[in-house]
Parts: sequence; C-alpha cells; structure tokens
Amino acid sequence: MADIAAITEREVALIARFVDLLKEEQESLRRADPTALPDLGAAKITLVEQLNGLENERRSALGVADEEKPRAAMDKWLAANPTQRAAAINWKKVLELAEEARQLHQLNAGLVALHLQQTNEALAVVNARPQSQTLYGSDGQAATASGSRIVDSA
Repeated sequence: MADIAAITEREVALIARFVDLLKEEQESLRRADPTALPDLGAAKITLVEQLNGLENERRSALGVADEEKPRAAMDKWLAANPTQRAAAINWKKVLELAEEARQLHQLNAGLVALHLQQTNEALAVVNARPQSQTLYGSDGQAATASGSRIVDSA
C-alpha cells in the first residue's frame, strides 16, 4: 500500500506553492501590472496538473471508486486508520490550504472583474461619439452645432 502520509505531504507542499502563486497574482492585480500574469498562469496550470496527479495517486492508494468523492474517501480512511497521525495532520493542512486557495482565487477573480469593468468604461469614453446639439438654421431646418459658439448662438 502506498504511503498516504507521504502523498498528502506532497499535496501540502504543492497547495502551499499554489497559494503563494495566488498571492503573487493578487499583488500584480493590485498594482495593475499584468506583466507577471502569463508566467503565473502557466505556473498555476503546472501545479494543478501535479495536484491532479497526486489526487489520483491518493485515490488509487485508498482504493477509491471513481464515483466516490475524494474528501469523503479520505475521511473514511482516516476514521478506519486512527494511528495514521501524520496523514491526518497533512490532510487537515490540505483542507486548510485548499480553502485559503479558494478564497484567494475568488478575490483575484473579483480584481480581474474590476479591472475589466474599468477597461470597458475607459473604452466607452474613448469610443463615445460626441453628442450633437440640434439647432435650427436660418431656413428653419434642424442643423447640428458647428462647434463655434459665435456661429451657433446666432
């Protein structure tokens, strides 16, 4: 049987690194400096792939069926193996770090949405057509303002 404690220890390390990347991403978003975002995104993808691999390894070590939820399976295994303290401590850290990562991800998504809104508002200002004021010409027909105060007021 694979060592569940060792697997969860590697999970803790990877999730902690993921949390660090999310914090770096947040700082970049707060500074409105997107230059680091592509590299951070690539690093996050790599970590997610590694975490998925470790989760599959843990599922296999636990003998978890595909339809069984990984968290429930781990809780069940820990209940059946109370002497596995290292695995229990690591699992608790995994859950805590995963929650921190979820919260950071939500905050970062909010920052991205805020930047997107500001960008859209700036684009709307840049692309807005000037409102034309309709005046009446000497022939009584509607005419747009010429931009000259003297001519338009006559």
